[in-house]
Amino acid sequence: MSAYDKILSARSKGRPTGTAYIEKIFDSFIELHGDRRFGDDPAVIGGLAFLDGIPVTVIAIEKGSDTKERVRRNFGMPNPEGYRKALRLMKQAEKFHRPVVCLVDTSGAYCGLGAEERGQGQAIAENLIELSSLRTPVVSILVGEGGSGGALALALADQVWILENAVYSVISPEGCASILWKDPKRVKDAAECLRLTAQDMQELGVVEHVIPEEDFDAAFAEIKTRLSEELPELIATPADELLHLRYQRFRKF
Repeated sequence: MSAYDKILSARSKGRPTGTAYIEKIFDSFIELHGDRRFGDDPAVIGGLAFLDGIPVTVIAIEKGSDTKERVRRNFGMPNPEGYRKALRLMKQAEKFHRPVVCLVDTSGAYCGLGAEERGQGQAIAENLIELSSLRTPVVSILVGEGGSGGALALALADQVWILENAVYSVISPEGCASILWKDPKRVKDAAECLRLTAQDMQELGVVEHVIPEEDFDAAFAEIKTRLSEELPELIATPADELLHLRYQRFRKF
């Protein structure tokens, strides 16, 4: 598959969304709502769950599975209150030393007038600052699109995994083509130049694992198995060492 084909796959309607991953991988999920400042953002789902008896905080960007649901979820483009809700849950997890698992699938943060008025850039920046020093393990999994700072706000983690046909980039190929060549029709060229595929991410050292996705049930099972193996080790790592390793992970880029 070409880079552009992978983008189409990551955006396809039949692809499992965050809710499906939560249902298939975690037990006894309890959703928590609101950022305690403005409101609740349906594009971000977060709450408490168990993974093989381990209490975890799960945060997922949800696109929706049909047209009505996608409109309600703003097509998986979070507003500032979505990122602030995520941050509230991350800080709660830190308080109780619960690991955080983020499921990322967004074309980017919402760039509407209301989002800008409520501090979209600041909300993303606060997440990045707090994640860099969060004293509890964080694992982020890119399950579809990973677009720009909107994705990175939930992906400054101790480990980052990616689905085989998911993508991760600083900008959409459409935006890149429009900026570089003033020609949105060159989207396929932009997709190749951006090096946004899972295989590129692994080669560049941006992700630790690429999860095969020929069969999504198998993908759910592999993610659950890997989390069951990785989380106890991360939980056992002293917080100062965890922060040092997280710093080194991103510093080497």
